[in-house]
Amino acid sequence: MNSPPVKLGTITCAAWAREPVHRLRHEAGAHRSTRCTVEGDGHQGGRTADIQEFADIQNEVIVRPTAAAPLLPRLAPEFFPKFTLIADETAIRVLRREKF
Repeated sequence: MNSPPVKLGTITCAAWAREPVHRLRHEAGAHRSTRCTVEGDGHQGGRTADIQEFADIQNEVIVRPTAAAPLLPRLAPEFFPKFTLIADETAIRVLRREKF
């Protein structure tokens, strides 16, 4: 399969960080995303999605490496001091080449 090199960026954060994360994504060139409410637990305990304002959200963006490059490095200095947030990046292949 011949597919362009792309990255999947996943940012999981508190729902109240939604707008700042949205702005960051657009500034980095990641204009399309999938966002959903998620539940989980970790070192700070469990988080449920019962109350929308206190839930966690997961943002997934598929972008070319040039858009991914500025995205994650900005998270540490700009977001970690203010928000509970986890982020990762994975190299993936896509089937619909024309979308990327």
